[in-house]
Amino acid sequence: MAVVISMLRGVNLAAHRRIPMAPLRGIYESLGLQSPQSYINSGNVVFKTDGRDWSRLSARIEHAIERSFGFRPDVILRTAAELRDAIAANPFASRPGIDPSRLLVLFLSGDPGPEARAQVRAIQADPEELHMRGREIFIYFPNGMGRSKLSWVALADLLKMSGAGRNWNTVTKLLEIAKALEAS
Repeated sequence: MAVVISMLRGVNLAAHRRIPMAPLRGIYESLGLQSPQSYINSGNVVFKTDGRDWSRLSARIEHAIERSFGFRPDVILRTAAELRDAIAANPFASRPGIDPSRLLVLFLSGDPGPEARAQVRAIQADPEELHMRGREIFIYFPNGMGRSKLSWVALADLLKMSGAGRNWNTVTKLLEIAKALEAS
């Protein structure tokens, strides 16, 4: 049975697109997903499943949320192994002084391909730093995300695909939850 991390894009931001976590976990249970656990109020749910068709599963979750809450957020899925790989690929891991609350990982819904990756690499984002690896973009905001002119949402739009951004503290916590579910 696979442990999967789902990240909803654009929920519970200010007063828009609100989803309480208890009903969200209930939606996952209603879809036959096992042991759903949410983390913080931004649409992160870790669960177990026998399924393997991630595209279909993502669409099923999106549809169920739309039926219950009247809007359809994008749902980005990663297996626990994929999240481990993303964490291991962190290009900032060995650099001293990196503030984890200022490091964002943008999890993309698919592989954007070489042409799109070249477009992202060409972006001049000083003082921010971007590193792309497969379906993840690592962005370090040395002055904080709120002061940046770089929009990580615009990056996903440039790539013509959905993406969900999570700061490093959240990413590592989601893996912690996934490990506990794997062990149970």
